Amino acid sequence: MRVGTFVLAAQFPGQGQGEALHRAVRSAEVAEGAGLDSVWLAEHHFVPYGVCPSATTLAALLLGRTRRIRVGTAVSVLPNQHPVMLGEQAALLHLTSGGRFSLGVGRGGPWVDLEVFGGGLPAYERGFPAALELLLDWLDKPRVAGRGERFGFREVAVVPRTDELLGDGPRGPEVIVACTSPKSVKLAGEKGLPMLLGMHCGDEEKAAMVALWRSEAREAGQPAEIAERVAHVSAGVAQIADGTADAVETLVKAMPGWLRQGLDAHVTVDGRHRVMRDPVAYTEFLCGLHPVGTPRFAADRLAATAERTGITRFALMVEGSGDLAATETNVERLGTEVLPLLE
Repeated sequence: MRVGTFVLAAQFPGQGQGEALHRAVRSAEVAEGAGLDSVWLAEHHFVPYGVCPSATTLAALLLGRTRRIRVGTAVSVLPNQHPVMLGEQAALLHLTSGGRFSLGVGRGGPWVDLEVFGGGLPAYERGFPAALELLLDWLDKPRVAGRGERFGFREVAVVPRTDELLGDGPRGPEVIVACTSPKSVKLAGEKGLPMLLGMHCGDEEKAAMVALWRSEAREAGQPAEIAERVAHVSAGVAQIADGTADAVETLVKAMPGWLRQGLDAHVTVDGRHRVMRDPVAYTEFLCGLHPVGTPRFAADRLAATAERTGITRFALMVEGSGDLAATETNVERLGTEVLPLLE
């Protein structure tokens, strides 16, 4: 079982953006000390839901401040970026960290980001597969040319090459695809890439997505060992307390305010209608799905998810209290009291 944290750099009501980022950095540093496996960094633009606009930049900082823990993006929003630029950043972080970087990519949403960064709706609605293909080429080949509709350029040398890692280690950075629909699951399966599955999904839905992934991987001709070796990641929420009711109360008091202001701030690029979840009901829903409770309860919940879905890697949001000291304690307890119960 590989348990890590999922860091959104969430700005709770009454907090400044610097405060949210400081808590994000501290939670990652504490995660390494607590023995957790990884830190996964979210990326958002123009909203207090998460105030980190560049997951790769924050990853670079954290890789420099840590020595053991894996740091990944969850995710870098591909429609807002040039795949070659993102590939260069990923290669740089892979080589300079000794292979501790994972690149999670996703399609994002139909937000105003698409207007600001110039991708437009086509990049969101149709362009993700081609952008992912170019990114994967960049991370694998010595020379690459852009031949797609959006990214056309002459053949150039790939510098730095991901296979130039000194010493033992992976040939290139792990690439993970955020999957929220059958279409994205099929794409990940065809490429043999692990999935990042959202915290809004229950075990039954995640198990179905894993089964679909395996079917698509086989149909695309992926070797059988790929399906066995690929380790998907399940996102969730974790709050550890001496009593389960106390853990739930902590999140229900804090998370709805963050969700309300964070989700309401999202602006669609084309004015399409969107329905926002009820913040209190959604918080309670998440508490019912994930390891929110005593250390024993949390360990049992993680073990049950692993048994039902086959997923043994977790990215758990630990900042749901909105408080720095409480977040640090939560991370420490996750590492020192829950992890031993999973061994």
